[in-house]
Amino acid sequence: MPKKSLAVVAAAALAALTLLSGCGGDAEAGGGPKLALDAALPTEVPDGTKIVVGDPATQVAFKLSGQLDKVSKYVEFANLSGGPQTTEAFRAHALDLGAVAEIPSIHATWTGLNVKIVASKYRLDPINHPIYQLGIAPGVQVKTLADLRGKKIAYSPGQAQGALVLKVLKKAGLTKEDVKLIELPSTGDIYPNALAAKQVDVAPIGGVSIKRYLTKYGKDGGTTIQHGLRDDAGHLYGPTESLEDAGKAAAIRAYVAAWGVAQDWIDKHPKEWIEGYYVKDQGLTEADGQWLVDNAGHPDISADWSDAIKRQQETIELLAKETNKPVIQAKDLYDLRFQSVATDAIKAAAK
Repeated sequence: MPKKSLAVVAAAALAALTLLSGCGGDAEAGGGPKLALDAALPTEVPDGTKIVVGDPATQVAFKLSGQLDKVSKYVEFANLSGGPQTTEAFRAHALDLGAVAEIPSIHATWTGLNVKIVASKYRLDPINHPIYQLGIAPGVQVKTLADLRGKKIAYSPGQAQGALVLKVLKKAGLTKEDVKLIELPSTGDIYPNALAAKQVDVAPIGGVSIKRYLTKYGKDGGTTIQHGLRDDAGHLYGPTESLEDAGKAAAIRAYVAAWGVAQDWIDKHPKEWIEGYYVKDQGLTEADGQWLVDNAGHPDISADWSDAIKRQQETIELLAKETNKPVIQAKDLYDLRFQSVATDAIKAAAK
């Protein structure tokens, strides 16, 4: 990775860890009885147990849905998310649980961290409701994936956008040698700005950045195209050391249950979610919030992770081949004890 990219990621991670230490987060202070990773999950959270969670969107959902009181006794939220920040926080023993996409658990394992996925969320219609679209710089002619040949493409190793680029190239029948990959971190507005500045020809952009990019640069010829692949994975994952603490494991189980109910609440209360999260918390307009809700469609939370594990294995094998990493087993990244925790909680809340 170029020095500039490394500096940006390192600065973000340092800022996140500084924030954690400033708010008193201490994921290392568990002290509960040792729990084997194949032992049944405890269902009672012991008094005094605390877990630190990096899941800002769910924190707002808990407040809006009235669930915050159910978890506040044992959960301390940290205002961080994304693969690089959560990985560094895990390494510093400053975080027990993080909300990320598909790649961070793989990348963390490759860097020597032992982590497990404890919850997964997808989209019911992922092809028609993708997270990302391929942004095309003004004046660049890309109408199909085959047109990517010879183009400068933004690429972020270790993040979902980077993996998506490799998957898109494979689908197009292209290799890395057929394009020019420009390593850039995918945080904030870096990718849309790189497109506008003609620093890159193509970049995967997501969320409201899609709408804003087309609004701002469409008149100059900026466009987007669909990639036609699944990019909808969303996970909660954490270090195995937290899951080996019986008290923390119980708290994580309780958090996953509340998380599932929160995702269901978001789906069933779009107006409240737009106003409470996108407008008041994120500072977006109501129109932007409505666009995001419409673009996301409905969530898919399953009690059977077998298909998800199969897709994750395919991703691992592609990344391993393209980045010269060892092939690891996707099933080893999932803690199957949590497989039905979220769905069971959703069903119980509906009664």
